[in-house]
Amino acid sequence: MKYLLLILTFFFMACGSDYLPKPKGYNRIDLPEASYQPTPDTLPYFFEYSKHAKLLRDSSWITERYWINLFYPEMEAAIQITYKPVTDSIIREYLSDSYRLTSQHNVKAYAIEESIIELPSGLYASFTELEGEVPTQAQFHITDEDSTDHFLRGALYFRTATKNDSLAPVIDYLKQDMIHLLMSLKWIDKQTL
Repeated sequence: MKYLLLILTFFFMACGSDYLPKPKGYNRIDLPEASYQPTPDTLPYFFEYSKHAKLLRDSSWITERYWINLFYPEMEAAIQITYKPVTDSIIREYLSDSYRLTSQHNVKAYAIEESIIELPSGLYASFTELEGEVPTQAQFHITDEDSTDHFLRGALYFRTATKNDSLAPVIDYLKQDMIHLLMSLKWIDKQTL
């Protein structure tokens, strides 16, 4: 009787269905509808940024009081905004730094595409998109009309280890937010600050 019970147990265990692993897939990402709010009037620039982002001071706010981060908590992403007032001929240094910071990604980027965007204000912004497993997928910089007063730079970063191909919908969404930011950009007169 023991042997019969043992044989039946093995028989029933062997007749189970085969295990099939689940195929690899991507996380489902539900993106909110875009809506915007204005920056505070204490900055030397004005733009509209996403209502889904928190405007935070950058960690270097003591020395750089106009540097901010637009942090998207649900996406674990941030757009770092750096601002420098332009004095004398220092604009070349700022532009050089901006291009140098972008070119540092040549090691991991398999494509870097720069485009010039004409804004409603008549200004032009340099917008760079990077593809590959790079720390920043989009960057921009812009100056005022004569490049004599303002320099603004922005870069998109994620605080997650998720691969960029999985984040593609989020990256595209945040690039659109960056473009909206640029399209709504206005400089505040230095004398009023």
